[in-house]
Amino acid sequence: MSNTQLAPVSTPEELKALQCDRLKWSVAHAYHNNEYYRRKFQAACVGPDDLHSVEDLRRFPLLDKEEVQRNYPFGLRCVPFADIVRIHASSGTTGKKTVVYYTQKDIDDWMEMYVRCFRMAGLTRDDRFQLMAGYGLWTAGVGFQLGSERMGMLTVPAGPGNIELQLELMMDLRTTCIGSTSSFALAIAEEIAARGIRDKLALRTVILGSERTSDQLIQQVRDLLNVEVFDCPGMTELYGPGTGLDCRYHQGLHWYGDYFILEVVDPATGEPLPEGEEGELVATTLIKEAMPMIRYRTRDVCRLIPGPCPCGSVHPRTSRLLGRVDDMFKFRGVAIFPGQIEHVLAGVPGVGVEYQVLLQRDRGRDAMVLRVERLPEEAKIPAPELEARISQRMKERLGATPQVELVPHKGLPRSEKKTKRVLDMREREPA
Repeated sequence: MSNTQLAPVSTPEELKALQCDRLKWSVAHAYHNNEYYRRKFQAACVGPDDLHSVEDLRRFPLLDKEEVQRNYPFGLRCVPFADIVRIHASSGTTGKKTVVYYTQKDIDDWMEMYVRCFRMAGLTRDDRFQLMAGYGLWTAGVGFQLGSERMGMLTVPAGPGNIELQLELMMDLRTTCIGSTSSFALAIAEEIAARGIRDKLALRTVILGSERTSDQLIQQVRDLLNVEVFDCPGMTELYGPGTGLDCRYHQGLHWYGDYFILEVVDPATGEPLPEGEEGELVATTLIKEAMPMIRYRTRDVCRLIPGPCPCGSVHPRTSRLLGRVDDMFKFRGVAIFPGQIEHVLAGVPGVGVEYQVLLQRDRGRDAMVLRVERLPEEAKIPAPELEARISQRMKERLGATPQVELVPHKGLPRSEKKTKRVLDMREREPA
């Protein structure tokens, strides 16, 4: 359809007009081609004819992950099976996978988003891109690869793990950019620094995707490798990684507004929040054919950043993702997100970016152990003093006082995929 064709926009007004046109198409497409959406909209007493502006989207019901999983595998399909060319699934470990399907146009649109990301990161066809993300049903590996090839870069699909091979390929093939999860990028950076081989590499850019990251981790990778590091947001339900990037000014994550409308809502009530307030990110796809997502609750916690970016882009920005609504845990009545712990640790000299939280029940009371890596160059600070400092900062900033345990640098597990940093053992123990 003509209104699904890509068109550049240069002003916020042009973007909003384009969003309105595409939103009308997307909602009508879902309503007329999917029984679940049709019944859901009818139950809320809304339909395509009720959309006159972007603001009218708020009248439509939210869609949550449980609904998507209940419609496994093809309950949200809006095109004939003959038009579906690809299946991906989330990396969830409990219950049914979240299955997502794509038409060829969906794949082409996704690849164009990747090309935008690479260009925003300053890459060109002359770059050599080494991909260290996982393949299979996961969107990261094949998404990054096809996007890199669409860009025209020499692409090395190394896959995850095997640091020895990764370093050999980086040196021999003169890799200029790597793409991986943040956890694995840190493991690679630490190994390069430990071996003293940085001057043997042509590396100048790192793109992180498929895992929430932190400012502290990004800065550590930058410092270890002396490279530019970019954060690439995305999730399976919204095509996959590549749906946006933080630009060279690193003042928020740009999401492509001609593909999505973003909202931030109160996680408890679902009510939209003003720009700048922290809440749950809700996304609506605008030109997705096989499986449009209308007001999808992503479970990611962030805020919309008001005002223009210095880079001049008109696309909306969010803060770095603080965590997921699912990741939030309560400790003695205090709600805590992993991103808040990372923010506290970032302000404590002498500790690294890796940490692990162990939640247990001790004689009927919740107990929290916070394991933190100690940087080797900061050994002059006595361990008890550093542990007390971290514990005090946690108490002041978050209202929770953990037992802090310092571990040696690289003493906590690294992962080639997503690192699990919060281990809640309380549900396994009798109260």
